[in-house]
Amino acid sequence: MRRHGGSWSAWPSVPSSNVLRLLERDHAARCSVLGRAHSLGYGRSLRSCLAWCSRPRSSPTSLDGTLNVAIAILGLALLVLVHELGHFTTARLVGMNPRRFYIGFPPALVKVKRGGTEYGIGAIPLGGYVKIPGMHRPAASDLDVAFGRALAEDTGLLAPLERAKRALAVFDLEQARAGLAELERATAEAQLSPQAAKSAERGLSDLRDGLADDAYWRAPTSKRIAVILAGPAANVLFALIVFSALFMLGGGKATTTVHDVLPGRPAIAAGLRPGDRIVAIDAVPVKASQIPERISSSKGRPLVLTVARGTELVRIGPVRPQRIDGTYRLGFGLSGASLSAPEAVWASTRLVGTVSKQIGTSLGNLVHKKGRKDISSAVGIVQGSSNALSQGGVTYFLGVLGLISLSLALLNLLPLLPLDGGHIAFSIVEGIRGRPLGREVYERVSVVGIALVLMLFFIGLSNDLGKIGGG
Repeated sequence: MRRHGGSWSAWPSVPSSNVLRLLERDHAARCSVLGRAHSLGYGRSLRSCLAWCSRPRSSPTSLDGTLNVAIAILGLALLVLVHELGHFTTARLVGMNPRRFYIGFPPALVKVKRGGTEYGIGAIPLGGYVKIPGMHRPAASDLDVAFGRALAEDTGLLAPLERAKRALAVFDLEQARAGLAELERATAEAQLSPQAAKSAERGLSDLRDGLADDAYWRAPTSKRIAVILAGPAANVLFALIVFSALFMLGGGKATTTVHDVLPGRPAIAAGLRPGDRIVAIDAVPVKASQIPERISSSKGRPLVLTVARGTELVRIGPVRPQRIDGTYRLGFGLSGASLSAPEAVWASTRLVGTVSKQIGTSLGNLVHKKGRKDISSAVGIVQGSSNALSQGGVTYFLGVLGLISLSLALLNLLPLLPLDGGHIAFSIVEGIRGRPLGREVYERVSVVGIALVLMLFFIGLSNDLGKIGGG
């Protein structure tokens, strides 16, 4: 989330849970994600990532719930760090020197200043902040707001304040800088209460940044767009890296070899074992990509599996598939062959495109009451990530983190202030106009955007609390 003077990232809501359900809904959807003959959803790592095929429901690991929640929060903090690093590094590359870089919201637990930038960690870990100098062209009205209380306490500030405002009104840059210096001296000498002094110093700091040579509003449109777009782009890149790693670890083309058999499901009761290689179903030879379809299309009719176990062929069944999440399954997962680095990158790119389309559909469904049920706040995201860690282990957790990263990127690209997409839209408009829009325009439009973001947050929070309470 973005506000005057910098970039805030928070977790108002994401539709990741809906994406997971969309990808899990049926075998055809899962198997068509990355290729015609590739049942990639059945590879070990990608199955763990997106819960394809027989979604693991294993017992929790030795990690207790509290530790899982802590790890989930750290995972979300990592996504915030990635997002803000995108803004931060790009701003530096194009000549803007960020004044602050924070992970978490104030108050600061620890902070240090290096090279003109203050780095810190906030006490509330569900957000982040990069202060980019001069997000808006300074205006005389800014000083009225910042110095209202100070002027009431010390009228000696009136003359230097008015001179600075006149310079800003005609935007005489040199006179404005001279007026800033005079106003700084007068403020330092004035007898002000702590609250008035703090407000005045904030106003002086913002004016100082707005008049600086590296101010955001003074940069060409292309550089401003690059800085803002870098945050969501960093989240997309993170997802690509995670998915590529999972593909290389064994989430690629499925094999016919059983990787795991889930407890309490038909397959384990019938005697299927990890390491068995499925060669036929009902005496009909099958390829890896055909196995899930043959099982799901059975509609619960008993099946006989022929498997190669060592040097022997073993008959498993008849075994009746169980209806799980709307699909008939036996309760086992197939091992996946690892992909090479180029293959993994290409497969991940296609996966990101497919998932992004699903997330976009979810965002479009928010106008309907049914679609709002899929929204989660930070509470639900932490809970879901924690469950992913306990039920599916590290690979599943990383995959869910990749999905959330994509959701964060696309949500931030909505053309609403204070989101990144809103700032990109305004930069384009200002580039076409050839001059900046007034601060008041930003503020009026931001009121609508903030209201919508808060509405999504409270809808998500209500959904999450209802789930926790069993409603």
